[in-house]
This record gives sequence, C-alpha cells and structure tokens, in this order.
Amino acid sequence: QVQLVESGGGLVQAGGSLRLSCAASGRTFTNYHMGWFRQAPGKEREFVTAINWTGVNTKYADSVKGRFTISRDNAKNTIYLQMNSLKPEDTAVYYCAAMDDYYSDYGNPRVYNYWGQGTQVTVSS
Repeated sequence: QVQLVESGGGLVQAGGSLRLSCAASGRTFTNYHMGWFRQAPGKEREFVTAINWTGVNTKYADSVKGRFTISRDNAKNTIYLQMNSLKPEDTAVYYCAAMDDYYSDYGNPRVYNYWGQGTQVTVSS
C-alpha cells in the first residue's frame, strides 16, 4: 500500500501562484510514477501532469503547459506541483496519484493504483 497526502491548496487571485505537495509513505517511492489530476464540480476528473519515477520525464495537459511544473524529490518521498499564472478555470480539487506501470498511459486515471484525498484550489477572478 501507498498512502498519499496532498497539501498546499487554498484561495488565490487570478494571476497568482500556489505550490501543492504530495507526501508518500508505505512502499518504495521510486517504484512509482506519479501524476496530478483535478476535478471541478460537475466535471470528470482530468489529467493535469505526470512525472516518471526518475523525475526526468514529465507530461502536461495542454491547458496547463507553460504555467504548471511538476517535480519530485525522491529523498523526501514527495512530489510538487508549482502552479503559476492561475486562472479561474483552474479551480478544482487536485489529487495526486501513483502508478507502478503503464507510464505511457499517463493521462488515464484508471492506470493509477493509489490516490490521495485531494486538496481544494480556488482561483478568484
């Protein structure tokens, strides 16, 4: 089992920044590729970004490319999501997730084995 705990969400004005963290515990962190998803009210959960186990390979949804940056610190068993130039449409609950395989299918939530409880991000206009 892997336990994931997100933090860092909050309320920010449009154009502002937030940094989310996701701390992992349980099995060996470097066994897992990691991702961030988000879900707005009334919408399906959508892919935001992913990072492979080494941290070398990253993927982004077009909607966040150039504004969001994913990173990981394997010594601290933590991944981060730096969010800049936030827009009201970024408002959602943000979830981190871990998968042990299928990195090529990084945008598919069904391939992720473990999920955090989510952290709310609200961007006001």
